[in-house]
Amino acid sequence: MIDPNRKITVHHIGDEHKELLYKLAEEHGTPLFIVDHQQIEKQYSEFTTRLPNVQAYYAVKANPDPEIIKTLFDAGASFDVSTMKEFNLVYENIKDMPEKERLDWIKNNIIVANTIKPVEMLEELDKYGPLLTFDNAEELKKIKAHAPHSGLILRIRVPNTGSLSELSSKFGADPSNAVNLITEAYVMGLTVEGLSFHVGSQCVNFENYIVALEMCSGILKEYYARTGQKMRILDIGGGFPVKYNNSVKSIRALAVLFNEELKRLFPPDILVIAEPGRFIVANACVLVSKVIGKAVRDGKTCYYINDGIYGTYSGLVFDHISYPILSFKESEETKLSSVFGPTCDAFDTLTLSAELPDLRIGDFVYTENIGAYSSASATLFNGCEPAKVLHINIDRRSID
Repeated sequence: MIDPNRKITVHHIGDEHKELLYKLAEEHGTPLFIVDHQQIEKQYSEFTTRLPNVQAYYAVKANPDPEIIKTLFDAGASFDVSTMKEFNLVYENIKDMPEKERLDWIKNNIIVANTIKPVEMLEELDKYGPLLTFDNAEELKKIKAHAPHSGLILRIRVPNTGSLSELSSKFGADPSNAVNLITEAYVMGLTVEGLSFHVGSQCVNFENYIVALEMCSGILKEYYARTGQKMRILDIGGGFPVKYNNSVKSIRALAVLFNEELKRLFPPDILVIAEPGRFIVANACVLVSKVIGKAVRDGKTCYYINDGIYGTYSGLVFDHISYPILSFKESEETKLSSVFGPTCDAFDTLTLSAELPDLRIGDFVYTENIGAYSSASATLFNGCEPAKVLHINIDRRSID
C-alpha cells in the first residue's frame, strides 16, 4: 500500500515511486502529464544559488502552464515572454497590484525576448514599458513608432555550435554592426539599456558562452569609447543544459565558469539577467501513457500508446530530444521494440529501439524529464486530446 503521507516526488523516478505514478494513472486516467511543483522550486533555487548575481527570467515558452508561472512568481522569478498571450499569463499574477507598483514590476521583471514583434503587440505593450529586444534597424523603426516608452536590449548573434537547437540563423545582429545600431537608436530618441545573446537551446558546448561573453564585453567597451556612455544590463539568454542523461555536464561546472568570466569581463554594477526555461521545468514533469495496441511487424513487437508525436512527445520533432519510454513491469527479459503514437499518421513514430519487457494492451508506460517543449507544442491533430495535466506538491490548493 502507498503511504498517503509520504512525500511525493517524481524527479528521476526510482523504484519506490513507480507505485505512486501507477496509482495516479489509475485514478486520473491516461495520458497523464504530472507536474511536480516541488521540483520546479528546487530547479529555480539551484539556478539562483549557483548564479547568485544573475536575475532569472523564466522563459514562458518552455511550458506556459499558468500554475507553473504562479509557482515561479511566488518564488520570486522574473519572466521572458514572446507574445501577448504569454505576457498576459504573467500579468494575471500582478493585475491586482496598485498601478505604480504593477508598472514598476513589469519594467523590472518582464523582458519581451522575441526580436520581431507585430505592430499590434507593440502598441499594446507601450503602456507598460517592458524591456524589448531587437536586432535590426527595421525593428527599431517599428518600436519608435509604436512602443517608444520601452527600454531596449540589442540581441547579438553568437556561435551556437554544439547546441541542440541553434538560433543564430534567425536571430541576432552582427557584432560588428552592434554599436551602429545602438547609436541609431539613440539618434531616434530610444534608449538601449543593454545587450543580449542566446547560445542555442540545450547548450552542452560551454565555449559558446565564453565567446559570447567576450563579444559582449568588446561591444560595451567600443560603445563606451565612442560615446562615453555605459549600459546597465547584460542578458545571457538561455540554453542552460538539462541532464537528460549522464553525458550532459552539470550546471555546477557552467556556473563556476560563468561567475569567473562575469567577474573578469564586466563591471560589478552591471545587471546580469538570464532566461532559463528548459532548466526549470524539464526535470519536473513525467508522462504516463497506456498501451492501446500491439502487433508484430517484420519480426519486431510494436506497441501503440495513447500519446504521441502530435501530443506530449512533440519535443521529439520540435525540440530534438529523445525520450526513453519505460515500463512499470519488473523483468530481466526485454526485447527491442517499436513504439508508435495513436494517430493515423506513420510519422507518429516515437522510437524503433525501445528496450521493453513483454507488454499487454492496457499496461502503462512512462517517460521522465518531459516538462519542457512538450505539452507546450502539443496539438489536436486527428482529434486526439492532449494529456490531462495533474499538479502535485503544490501548496496553494489541490488541482486536478
